[in-house]
Formats: sequence, C-alpha cells, structure tokens
Amino acid sequence: MKFEKEFVVGRPLKDVARDLDDDRTFAALFPETRVTKKAEHVRETFTPFRALGQSREIRFVFETLPGGNVRFDKICDGNVWRSLKGEVRLEEQDPARTRVVLCMEGRTRRFVPEITIGIPMREQIDQMARALRTRLKGT
Repeated sequence: MKFEKEFVVGRPLKDVARDLDDDRTFAALFPETRVTKKAEHVRETFTPFRALGQSREIRFVFETLPGGNVRFDKICDGNVWRSLKGEVRLEEQDPARTRVVLCMEGRTRRFVPEITIGIPMREQIDQMARALRTRLKGT
C-alpha cells in the first residue's frame, strides 16, 4: 500500500532543506514526539500512544540525505506492520519555490488485511503533510 502527498512552499530549496533537517521538524510530525540523534543527519523519533489499553511507542528513523531529501523507516516491532518506509523529496520549482513530496509505503504482517490499515495510514500521511507544510512555509 502506497500513499503520496505533495505541496509547494514559496521558499528556495536550500532554505527548505535546512529547515527540514532540524529536530523541531521531526518532532512536529506527530503529537508528543521526542527526537534523539543517532548520527549527524540521522534521528530516531519516539511517539507515545495507547492501543488496546496498553501504552506503547511508535519509533521512526529519519535520515537526511545530501541535497536535502529525507528517507525514513518505521521500526516495526508490533503486530501490524511488516515494513513501513517513506521519503520526503524536495524539488526546485524555480529559484523561489520548492515542491515537497511525501511518500509512504507499507506492508502489513500476515493475517492483517491492508484494507483495515488504509484509513489510519492515509490519516497519518495527511497529518505529516500538514506538519511539514507548517514547519517549512517559513516566516
């Protein structure tokens, strides 16, 4: 299952890339998220949530690539996802505008029908796109 969202920011690509590679941007993707650095341009996020009466954490690893794009993977240690990965791609439209493309692709574990996770995954990518748009639009 794959989802994609895109929007245009009225700022130069290098400025958008700089703001994308910031702990505050990754923390803003999900409510109550905290960020730890694993390496210079690699971060892990921890987001608490409750499911079936239990407290758990969703964990993602984000890697900022040369040129400003970001690749990410969900650490799939639960019962739903076999894999969930994605990327934030920056494309220069002209010197003053940048297209931001957010893609996510996931595969569920055996016996978890993808149709059951489609709506929550769509809501998640919408939430991430709103947070990115807010953080990257600038002042």
